[in-house]
Amino acid sequence: MFLRLRSSKGFTILELLIVIAVIAILVGIALPRFKGMKDEGSIAKAKGELRTLQTAVESYYIHNSNTYPANIAAALTGATPQIIAVAPTDPFGGAAYGYLLASPYYIIWSKGPAGDGVASVTTAGVASETTDGASCIYVTNGSPADTTP
Repeated sequence: MFLRLRSSKGFTILELLIVIAVIAILVGIALPRFKGMKDEGSIAKAKGELRTLQTAVESYYIHNSNTYPANIAAALTGATPQIIAVAPTDPFGGAAYGYLLASPYYIIWSKGPAGDGVASVTTAGVASETTDGASCIYVTNGSPADTTP
């Protein structure tokens, strides 16, 4: 008679725990990198949309007796001819991009990755950003504060 040995074709609990631990370590390493990639994508999106809004504001200026809009969302979507169909929203907060007019200068800004970006513009056309440790992203038809004499 032959003795039949029981063959084990499955994994032991110890092997499963080691595999789960390795997967957990890899996920722990990968997640912060994905967060950084998401922020980089949002920064690129904000820069592109700000350039689009700047072009739209300049187009409004040309078509409306050389005046800049007081409010970009309402003015640009309701202008004749229509400049943009829908005003884009800031990827860092979901609200509209900031807009400040100190005629004849303006600044359009995003809150930035930290969500605390605030911008200002003077009547001399000097645009600046004021933040709590993180930069906001902005476009302006004036001079940036760090390039003025």
